[in-house]
Amino acid sequence: MMRRSAGYPDRMITGRCLCEAVTFELTGDIIATAVCHCDRCQRQGGSAFSVNLVAHESQLKVNGELKTFEERGERKDDVYVRRKFCPGCGSPIVSELAKSNGIIAVKAGVLDDKSSVNPTVEAWCVDRQPWVSLPGMAMSMEREQP
Repeated sequence: MMRRSAGYPDRMITGRCLCEAVTFELTGDIIATAVCHCDRCQRQGGSAFSVNLVAHESQLKVNGELKTFEERGERKDDVYVRRKFCPGCGSPIVSELAKSNGIIAVKAGVLDDKSSVNPTVEAWCVDRQPWVSLPGMAMSMEREQP
């Protein structure tokens, strides 16, 4: 059973890409709202980190076409993340965590209502920019957990 996450109790969350060719609905309780400081999230988002709603893939319904970039791990040994984005405008929509049994990370920047986003977890702090300080994190991990 998924844990209820503050700010998103049992409701539908909607979002869309910049050009509005891709829309989505995320239903049910999310697992967590997490900040990722990894170098790859910085490059994909053009920012110091990404903010993600972590959920199960069965909770996400996407309307429209997505393009996929398969990201290999630090050792380049296997696909670890499938980054899905709008082929028209390039907006990142969701990252599928290939080694995590259906766990996904929906990008908070493409939500229709971002006002309830309240991250409580941060990962890949080893790559965090020295000028970034996020108060109120319940959990901070140097790298991802196995």
